[in-house]
Amino acid sequence: MNTTFSCVGCGKCCTDHHVPLTLAEARMWAADGGQVIVLVEAFLGNGLGLPMQQREHAERRSVRVRSGSTDAHVAITFAAYNVGPCRNLDEDKLCRIYERRPLVCRIYPAEINPHIPLNPAAKDCPPESWEQGPLLIAGSELVDQELIELIQRSRQADRDDIQTKDAICALLGIRTTALKGDGFTAYLPNMSAFAAVMDQVSEQLSTNAPSEWLFHLSGEDVAGQVVAAGAQVVAEPAQTYAFISLRAA
Repeated sequence: MNTTFSCVGCGKCCTDHHVPLTLAEARMWAADGGQVIVLVEAFLGNGLGLPMQQREHAERRSVRVRSGSTDAHVAITFAAYNVGPCRNLDEDKLCRIYERRPLVCRIYPAEINPHIPLNPAAKDCPPESWEQGPLLIAGSELVDQELIELIQRSRQADRDDIQTKDAICALLGIRTTALKGDGFTAYLPNMSAFAAVMDQVSEQLSTNAPSEWLFHLSGEDVAGQVVAAGAQVVAEPAQTYAFISLRAA
């Protein structure tokens, strides 16, 4: 099945979406007065929380840490925090920073995760977006070489940035993660502190010793599996973060 796409400028993809940022983009977002949200998820060294076929991709964009007596792999996303329309949309729903917009905005509506196929029904774009425009996907393959290169850049940034993100989180006191597939822990750091830490930290500040993390889980059943694997579960959730559950109610 072939997929075509043409942006109609409705602005829906720029509304109520937290846009993942590279480290450089997160610095820019903070400097522009925006809020960054930190989203954290992890899977255990024994594979708990992760389908085996996804392990290679997940490991490459995560940092190996310790939790209790076991290893875990933590993925940290810095994202532009958008509740309602993006702060950079003008009255005509056009992007004020279009020439320097984040990489993920340039990639949309394609998916960055190789294990998530593009599903037009899951996007906010109106039907007419998919009824015209250049060919985006032929069969199951992307055909736009520039888009392919942007996706590769985004994935590489995830890999290159993760050690520094871990060091930044340590200085901000962010040390509680969710289990991948069970949820996310979400932090809204003070932006002055965030900017100061980003200016201070570098990859050289990250030691080779794995950092220590705690897990916040959605229920006792999942917590029991994590504890049985040797990981440490938070006793009392702190007020410094929110837990976003991915489990069906």
